[in-house]
Amino acid sequence: MLKINRLIVAGILIFSQFSLLAQNNTNSPYTRYGYGELADRSFGAGRAMGGVGIGLRSSKQINPMNPASYTSIDLMTFIFDFGAAGQVSWFNDGMGSQKNVNGNVEYIALQFPITKWLAFSAGILPYSYVGYNYGEVNTANDGSINEFNGKGGLNDLYGGVSIEVWKKRLSVGANVGFLFGNITHEEQFTVYPSNSVSERRERKVDVRDIKVDFGIQYTHPLSKTEEITLGAVFSPGKKLNAERYTYTYQYATGNSTQYLVTGDTITSNAYDIPNSFGVGLSYNKRNKLLVAADFLFEDWSNARFEGRTDDFKNRIRVAGVVEYIPNFMNNRSFFAAGKISRRCSL
Repeated sequence: MLKINRLIVAGILIFSQFSLLAQNNTNSPYTRYGYGELADRSFGAGRAMGGVGIGLRSSKQINPMNPASYTSIDLMTFIFDFGAAGQVSWFNDGMGSQKNVNGNVEYIALQFPITKWLAFSAGILPYSYVGYNYGEVNTANDGSINEFNGKGGLNDLYGGVSIEVWKKRLSVGANVGFLFGNITHEEQFTVYPSNSVSERRERKVDVRDIKVDFGIQYTHPLSKTEEITLGAVFSPGKKLNAERYTYTYQYATGNSTQYLVTGDTITSNAYDIPNSFGVGLSYNKRNKLLVAADFLFEDWSNARFEGRTDDFKNRIRVAGVVEYIPNFMNNRSFFAAGKISRRCSL
């Protein structure tokens, strides 16, 4: 009964954050393209370790990067994880500079064991961010001003299970996620002199679909306190259930009243997410030393966006961490533990 009550309370908290998760968490002109800035699937503890997670098993953190990791949780443990992120950005184009501050709720999740060999996790985390606001002067058109604005992103509401299939060594798992959200791009052309007609074009993509992730982990003990873990993940690519809406508005410069000129809904354009493959390896000496590395490949070059396959390049993500704890029992000192992490994406 206690476990059910905890699940109900945590579920209410998750759904209560939907409106906050919809807010912008970034401000970058590069998010004008594709789905925007792709988010990390790791949570706070994982990001503190360089973003590793594919080959990582920990009873103290939720690791949605590999759903096979959920069985690492202790039978009497219930984990609730909540994270927020902030960003400060400076942009300079040689003619002017701009500073932006963004921050908001980023993820919320829970995890608990069902039996000794079965564990469950659920939560919501971002898949991508879009947020930008900038302009330019078109000197070839009598000094007209072009403004570009974007907002939105995609979220992943997931539920996952992990099954221990062999002697606390081999676990498999899967996440089933509901990918949802919308991305809005606006282009506004303000023409001078002031009696001219200006135009605003709006393009919106709305996504609602299911995605799945699979994972496996094998742990081999080296001694009573040492072990190595090898993990692998796979996410199949698919065509998303997406609709595109386009609108064109015109208005007299200096007049806020807008008039809809054209509007269209397009459902035939293809929007894909790619096949994704990853492997990870970790060495853990309990309460002393952790060394881990991940490699992830995403086949974006074959993914369609608005029906085309020439918009994206393949993505390779490499992450690594070394964590050393000089004295685990000396928990009063902040400097009693140290971490060195490296991560890069190509």
